[in-house]
Amino acid sequence: MAAIDLERLVEGNRRALAKAITLVESKLDAHREQSQAMLEKLLPKTGNSIRIGITGIPGVGKSTFIETFGLHLLSLGKKVAVLAVDPSSPLEGGSILGDKTRMELLSREHDAFIRPSPSEGSLGGVAQKTRETMLLCEAAGYDVILVETVGVGQSEYEVAGMVDFFMVLMLPNAGDELQGIKKGIMELADALVINKADGESLNLAEQTRRHYTSALGLLRHTSFWTPQVLSCSAQLKQGIDAVWGMISNYHIEAQKNGSFEGKRTQQNKEWMQKLIMELLERKLNQNPAVKTLKPELEQKVLNGETTPFVAATQLISLL
Repeated sequence: MAAIDLERLVEGNRRALAKAITLVESKLDAHREQSQAMLEKLLPKTGNSIRIGITGIPGVGKSTFIETFGLHLLSLGKKVAVLAVDPSSPLEGGSILGDKTRMELLSREHDAFIRPSPSEGSLGGVAQKTRETMLLCEAAGYDVILVETVGVGQSEYEVAGMVDFFMVLMLPNAGDELQGIKKGIMELADALVINKADGESLNLAEQTRRHYTSALGLLRHTSFWTPQVLSCSAQLKQGIDAVWGMISNYHIEAQKNGSFEGKRTQQNKEWMQKLIMELLERKLNQNPAVKTLKPELEQKVLNGETTPFVAATQLISLL
């Protein structure tokens, strides 16, 4: 792959940014080394954005919300990057990558950058390289980074662990047992935003807002923030300014009391621990002696001739 022009990337050149992301996403060992060297050079230029995770059940209108929200941020003079993680095909490993067509108006804007990434089967459907992509977007001068999840399984937990503010979009339906959203997700949310609060759904949306406010009143993430519940209509562009106002208030308070940097530091530490485990597993699987012995030990475990712990210990000892 041709060398990335880092000067042009830092100046905000979208072509240079796209090439850098492609390098980061590459599975080739040579490209991995190249991308990490590039990221280390760019680190001083990173960290100056607010990272917002957005999730919600299918049909909640995530793409419409993100487009309307993104256009609102542009009107305030912000540069916006959208990292939308698409589900990959379990058969071919390809991905839908339809976000640019779903966010047609936003994709036309000069100060907006939309990057769909195939999840490639990684935990929770979140692209493994999303964290590095966020750093590249920050180096390119983007003020707000929106990370959209596929909205299934573990993806919410993964995204919540890499953003500053985590938002769950909901439908105006208070009687649907929190719409199947797990308690764990509710505990992760910094805010619930009820979308499609318009027309005949307006009264129902207000009931839902009160219902969720009561439910979230029992949860408190930090000493300074109680999760909030707002309603909006992305379609009619109503209530979007209030959502940004809420996130801005959170950002200001978190920076004042030091929890903003503290949270990012903790996220980096946890990410390093996770990478250690992944790299060890990769090294283990590439070891010729492990490749030879592993099938034999697996069969012994299946036959009840040894315990999984003993088998695992034998394989690890080969490193």
